[in-house]
Amino acid sequence: MDRSQLFVSDPNLRRILKKHLDNDMFQYAEKQLQDFWHLCQNEFDERAIHTDREGQPKLIKYDAYGNDCSYVWLNEGYKQTIQQTYGAGIVGYVHKRIPELDCRGNYIYSYAQGYLLSQVEPGFYCPVTLTMATAYLLEHYADEALKEKYLPHVLSTGEVELYEGATFLTERQGGSDVGANETKAIKEGDRYKLYGEKYFASNAGACGVATVLARIEGAERGTKGLSLFLVPWKKEDGTLNHLSIRRLKDKLGVRAVPSAEVVLEGATAYLIGDASKGFYYMMEALNLSRVCNAIASVGIMKRAYDEARSYANKRNAFGKKLTDYPMIQETLVELAVKQEVQVSACFELISLFDRVMTRPDESSKEDKALNRLLIALLKMRTAEDAIHFSHEAIEMHGGNGYIEDFVTPRLLRDAQVLTVWEGTANTLGLEVLRLLHKFNVHALFTKHIQSLLNSLSSKWGSEIQQIMNEMTKVAALVAHVSKQNNEIQTYYAKKVANQMCDVYLCTIALCNADSGGEREKAIAKLFMRLTWGHSLIDDDLLPLTYFKEIVLQEKNSLSRT
Repeated sequence: MDRSQLFVSDPNLRRILKKHLDNDMFQYAEKQLQDFWHLCQNEFDERAIHTDREGQPKLIKYDAYGNDCSYVWLNEGYKQTIQQTYGAGIVGYVHKRIPELDCRGNYIYSYAQGYLLSQVEPGFYCPVTLTMATAYLLEHYADEALKEKYLPHVLSTGEVELYEGATFLTERQGGSDVGANETKAIKEGDRYKLYGEKYFASNAGACGVATVLARIEGAERGTKGLSLFLVPWKKEDGTLNHLSIRRLKDKLGVRAVPSAEVVLEGATAYLIGDASKGFYYMMEALNLSRVCNAIASVGIMKRAYDEARSYANKRNAFGKKLTDYPMIQETLVELAVKQEVQVSACFELISLFDRVMTRPDESSKEDKALNRLLIALLKMRTAEDAIHFSHEAIEMHGGNGYIEDFVTPRLLRDAQVLTVWEGTANTLGLEVLRLLHKFNVHALFTKHIQSLLNSLSSKWGSEIQQIMNEMTKVAALVAHVSKQNNEIQTYYAKKVANQMCDVYLCTIALCNADSGGEREKAIAKLFMRLTWGHSLIDDDLLPLTYFKEIVLQEKNSLSRT
């Protein structure tokens, strides 16, 4: 398989883009993504190795005169990756026109770029995510003066100085309990001064601006009293904006991104939007970041699968290639099937997400609630599977998989944080409960699944019935949970989320099969079996039957059943 050609290596991505982009945008994306893929697979990948091992960000706390400069050193290769990635419009073209097309881009194209980037440098996709969130908050909620001054820099594709973004949310005493945040804002004329500490501030020292939650003097406690501010990292004279870095976090993985403890010591800040809606604004940005998290996860899954497949195809053991052994074939087929269905599901979500985020006034409450639900489900599932895929890739390599000469240890280290960033599985389960209570989201979900199933041809009758049977189980579980007290409801939260996610993914697999070829039909059949189980005695040996078509992408054995 020619990995220098993106859509030969990943025909599933081409099918997805063809479905979700109009013809002009697809033609543009097809060429640009091929070029970006070449950068990712060569220059970016080499730089990622260096950054992870020798070139990690370093805090230079004091200058030669003993002054606190809180300067974060980044290696030159990483800086090149920054310029080339933003230059490709991964953030900018969501919000401004693409010169070659004279039209604005969209989140589908941006997330396709993120999917490719995450296969080689998921750590850097974190700052990209933060910049995407900053751009969204500025465009949708900042006043015109603030947008005019800062947004062109956040959206820069090379025409002006780039300001990477950041979102400083977490505090030591709060963590996920954002309502416990204590950073305070004191008004001075047309701006504010911020005082407090942000305990896990990613992209600190590398960002040009940060969006920060703080409580204006006299505001009520809890999340309702939080306001959102834009904080430049430096003043116009180039000195620090009355803030400092206490230390950089020594993280297990994603070492490319500097994550710090930041102390705000009267930092100049500008209020974004309505002072009473800061938490709401940040939760909008959090949904965006959760989609990025899911994309990073499926990107790691793709790289782990590719590494496992490549190694198994080259490695000989006991006189055979690893890929000649049935257990290896089964593992590779299961990885390929899960990865392709989850990527498809992510981009189905993103097509809805794009409408909700770019045209919120035209989106119904039902669409917004369904969007939040699908984000929670897919963020939780993809993050967990990214770890599983990385583990399988290591095991496929044997002892070599544990050696840092191979990419597999870094994949596992980088994947591990994705279950934590932007909300753990427990937090996401609670989000599903909130949506059930506030929007009766189970009814919306059922209606959405039914609509997708109704669009399928009648030949899928038995598969459709299986999904509907599982939907009945979900309905029974939701009905049972709704009768329990709050504490018991939280016990069931993840169970409800996982059941709903299984239904959604199987429905997406079946939709792909309905519009695709024999390979997509095989993937749907296998995915549904993997999800809902089968007998220990596997009479039809489907993973072995479909190995060549799904893993090797050859067409010569699908007739065997």
